[in-house]
This record gives sequence, C-alpha cells and structure tokens, in this order.
Amino acid sequence: MQQYESGTERGLIDGFVLDGHGGGRRITRSELPLLDLKPEESLWVHWDRGVPEAQLWLRESSGLNEFACDLLLEEATRPRLVDLGGERLLLFLRGVNLNPGAVPEDMVSLRVYAESQRVISLRLRPLKAVADLRADLDAGRGPKTASEVVLYLAHYLTDRVDTLIGGLADQLDAMEEAIEEDERSIPDQHQLRALRRRAAGLRRYLAPQREIYSQMIRFKASWTVADDADYWNELYNRLTRNLEELELVRERISLIQEAEHRRITERMNRTMYLLGIITGFFLPMSFVTGLLGINVGGIPGSDAPYGFAAACVVILGIVAFQWWIFRRMRWL
Repeated sequence: MQQYESGTERGLIDGFVLDGHGGGRRITRSELPLLDLKPEESLWVHWDRGVPEAQLWLRESSGLNEFACDLLLEEATRPRLVDLGGERLLLFLRGVNLNPGAVPEDMVSLRVYAESQRVISLRLRPLKAVADLRADLDAGRGPKTASEVVLYLAHYLTDRVDTLIGGLADQLDAMEEAIEEDERSIPDQHQLRALRRRAAGLRRYLAPQREIYSQMIRFKASWTVADDADYWNELYNRLTRNLEELELVRERISLIQEAEHRRITERMNRTMYLLGIITGFFLPMSFVTGLLGINVGGIPGSDAPYGFAAACVVILGIVAFQWWIFRRMRWL
C-alpha cells in the first residue's frame, strides 16, 4: 500500500529544524531534548497521534498544558481555531483523503499547535500535504518560519480541495454534454447521488475551515510574517470559490434530476394519453358488440343474411364519426 509519509520513529513521522532560508535538516526523536535553536531557526515535528509513544511525548515532553494536549488528542473534532493566549494557537484543519481505497470526502484531520519557533502537527492517517511540505524542505524551497509552516500546510490542503472539486465539476460537465447531444440519454442516478453526497460531505468541513482562514487573516503575533495576512486572504478566497462551486454542483445535480423527472412524467402522460385515445375509440364499439352479443331473443338482424355485414358497417361508421370528433377537438 502506498503511503505518503515516511516510517515513524516511535510516533515521530517527520522532524525538521528550519534554517530560515527555505531549507531544513532532519532530526530524530532522540535529538529533541538536546535542541538549542538559533534565533533564525524553527522546529517542525509531525507525529502519528495513534502511537502511544507520541501521545506520551506530547503530554510529558512537549511543554504543552493538559488542556492543549487533550484537544490535540481528542477523537472527534471539527475545523476550528483555538487561541491559547501568549501568542500560541491550535488549528484543526481537514484535508482530502487520498489514501488507497478511501473516500475523498471522508476528510483527514490535521491538528496543529503553533508558537514562536515551533510547530507541532499530528495526524491519524497520512496526508499528501505533509509529503509536499517535506519535499519543499528537502529541496530548499520550503517555509522559513513557524508561521510559514502553518501557511504551507493550509496551502497544500487547499490545493487538493481545488483538484477534487474540479473533478466533480468535470463529471457533471460530461453528463450534461451527453444529455445535450442525445435527449434520450438517461443520466446515471447512482452517480448523481454519489456526487451530491460527496459535495455535501466536503461542504460540511470546508465551510468552518474557511472561517479559520478568515480568523488567521486577523491573527497578529510577533512571530508572524508581515504578508501572512495576504496569503491567508488568498486561501480564504479559494475556499469561498470552492464552496460556491459545491453549491453550483448541487444545483446542477438538482436540475439534471428535475429534468429527468419531467421527462419521465411527460413520457407517462403521453402513454396515458394514448391509452385514453385508444380506450375512447374502442369503448363505443365494445358497447355495440356487447349489446349485440346478449344471448336473448329479439336481437336485430340475427336471422338476416347480411346482419353481420350491417353490424360491421355500423361499427365502421362509429369509428369514422369518432375520428372526425377527435380531429375536430384536436385530440389527435
């Protein structure tokens, strides 16, 4: 099974000391207690919160209070921002689940603690955004400060959202083009329901995540960079556009389903109309033949040699009269 992140060292997935120039050197768990950061350096450690050793380190060696540790390790959470005071904050973000066999809208939680010169992130399932950040640091084009680490993570999470929502829109485009090219084309209702369910699942997490980005625009601390607000504003606008696209996806799905419902209703009405016309044609004839078929004495023409022919002429006359009436009333 493909994994986006490297193997853990007792729960530590990645550890980097940022050099302040876009690069960083890797560190192991055993080096954490011995670190002495220079003024231009920052620390980023990424943990697997499902590993007991990682939980133990967080509670005993990270320096975080019990409240912050409880929030970072709680099972269920939603996108939000918690200001811990003292220029420290917690962010709970969500990213697209790109793990093999996973449902993308079942978004993966990323918990982040940030302060001056230190960022601690935790996950339960792998995230491609973390792998992208690691690659940037290895290539020397990554974040330079702790605030940029948080910004990079949010940026890569939003990139995956852009791609996923763009894919939803492309699927709908293909369905609408098929319907326009062939009006008899029947949309896949199972696929429409899956798209609608996916859009609803994404909206559930992206709406509060957009509010986090809005709060980050206004967050000011001594360790943030001057232009951070501009980048957070751009991420906020991208998520706003994505949410608008999700709303449009839902409306387009509703229009396709309504059009299909109208088409089925019109076809049923047309069928019932034809059945009504046929019934109208045969009802008078059925009445005449039923009346003549009564097995009692005195039936007109029962002894006449041309009685059957005369009955047929009467029935044909009824048919012709009905045809004229129906045409006159524009039922045909």
